[in-house]
Amino acid sequence: MAGEAAGRRLLRPLDDRRDHVRGGRERGRSTVVLYGDYLCPYCRSLVPVFQRLRQTLGDRLAYAYRHFPNERIHPGATLLAIGAEAAGRQGRFYEMHDALYAHEPPIDRAKLLEIARSIGLDIQRFERDLADPKLARRVEEDYAEGRRNHVTATPTIFVDGSRYDGAWDFYSMLEGIDRPVGARVRRTARAFANLPASAGIALLIAAGAALVLANSPLAGLYQAFVGARFGVGPLPGGGLSLSVGEWCSEGLLAIFFLILGLEIRREAREGSFADWRAAAAPALAAAAGAAAAALAYLVLNRGAAQAGWPVPIDTGIPFSLGILALCGSRASSSLKLFVAAFGVVDDLLTMVILALVHPRGIEVPWLVAAAGAIALMAVINRWRVYAAWPYVLATIGLWLTLHQAGVGGALSGIALAAFLPPRPVPKPAPLLAQAANALAELELAERELKRAGEEARLDREPLWDWASRNLSAAADRLLSPAERTERAVEPWSSYAALPLFAFTAAGVSLTADLGGRVALHVFLGVALALALAKPAGIVAAVWLAEWARVARPPADAGRLGFVAAALLCGIGDPLSLLLAEQAFGGGALAAAAKIGVLAGSALAALLGAATLALSPRPGTAA
Repeated sequence: MAGEAAGRRLLRPLDDRRDHVRGGRERGRSTVVLYGDYLCPYCRSLVPVFQRLRQTLGDRLAYAYRHFPNERIHPGATLLAIGAEAAGRQGRFYEMHDALYAHEPPIDRAKLLEIARSIGLDIQRFERDLADPKLARRVEEDYAEGRRNHVTATPTIFVDGSRYDGAWDFYSMLEGIDRPVGARVRRTARAFANLPASAGIALLIAAGAALVLANSPLAGLYQAFVGARFGVGPLPGGGLSLSVGEWCSEGLLAIFFLILGLEIRREAREGSFADWRAAAAPALAAAAGAAAAALAYLVLNRGAAQAGWPVPIDTGIPFSLGILALCGSRASSSLKLFVAAFGVVDDLLTMVILALVHPRGIEVPWLVAAAGAIALMAVINRWRVYAAWPYVLATIGLWLTLHQAGVGGALSGIALAAFLPPRPVPKPAPLLAQAANALAELELAERELKRAGEEARLDREPLWDWASRNLSAAADRLLSPAERTERAVEPWSSYAALPLFAFTAAGVSLTADLGGRVALHVFLGVALALALAKPAGIVAAVWLAEWARVARPPADAGRLGFVAAALLCGIGDPLSLLLAEQAFGGGALAAAAKIGVLAGSALAALLGAATLALSPRPGTAA
């Protein structure tokens, strides 16, 4: 999300002309920006850590301090921030900065003047500057900028433009600033991931590479890779054997659907989908879009070509969300959520249509077994089981049964998202007491070891294990199993599962004979149904339902933005290629339908992105 990215990236990089910069005169320097409060005890505890970092790194470290005084918790903090700025006018900003942190609170105006005298400031000038509204505005600007950067507490640290959420001890921070090779690779990857469009970029690069390879002299190697089979199971040939493409489309997409399901569930509980009319909009849109696409196809096709009507009904939701990600802040959060929910309903609807049109591909006994796996997940959820392994086992069982049923194991991710247990939000006070107690005992033990002159390491004391278990328990309680799963899995979904899926799914050959009238009509029917008819059905259904007050489109997206999202829902899914094969049994018509999927998807993507670019930014216009 754009807001999350704004919190992870420093909106205004360190500026030597405006910021108070300490050190960092070497080329290739590392930068640290600290949002701090001179009365914050936690900021004070970091002072010796930064002193040691500056001694170790020298001019390889540029340190800048920005003001974030919290008057509600620390009355008088704004006065001290202005005092530091007033000292800065006499070239003594960091002398005042260090002196303020060296004095224990309370620090009132009289104490501030005493500190100013102790560091040799011109007191008359200092007092005049304290009353200068320009310095108060400077502090207010720092504070407002911090709020825009999602700073909520002090200290908040940014290292080389990325928020540092690691431990505050010297060695952890040294590794975060002066990184070894592995840490530098992680930092580069994290910087890319912090870009709002990064997931979309990774997805489209993978899809583009597949399309190029599939239509190049390397097409044979690409198809051999995608079609290579490997299996799992106790006996050779007796286990589950799938091609690389099938493992990606069913296995990796289950991870993607897990993330979608968790986001939708969260919004259904406390977000935009808490209103049933907002939740109804994606379901109505999916049904209307599928119906409009099928009808448009049938208008252009008669006879044997009619069998291709299911081809344009499914939406490639990973690609739709990837384009939305590329559009950045133009795509509101509720618009992305609408498209995600639309995709889930659309996939379920496609599976039902597939079962009705090709019933021989559906194995009812395995569907019954899948229902049993879902029931098991419901039971362990009801029993409030918070351990992960029962859900993992049940999800594997559900994936296997759905695959054997012919439905597709990817939907097991939705079921897991539905049944991962939430937990009530904990009260901070008991957790604070637990963590503070553990750390206080460790600090006391460290002092006693030093006092006794013993060389024993603290981490070898029995107390260390007790304290680490208590700290881990307090930290773990902050997140429910569902939230913990989402945080752990989301990067793998965005930067591994989806790009691999796109690489194995988007490699469509562009060679097809469209010279025949029937093949041309199949091509046009699929392409126009995806790019125009399906979006038209989505828009008409939702707007009509809004007029009837039975549905509500995304709240923070204007009319044009919603039209853009509907157009992006016209991007076809790789399942459409399978439907083309099943409808026509291969041959010229199947090839024409596949090219139609590709052409319609490209047109829908271009129209959607262009419309979104022309739409007002969320919150500026309807």
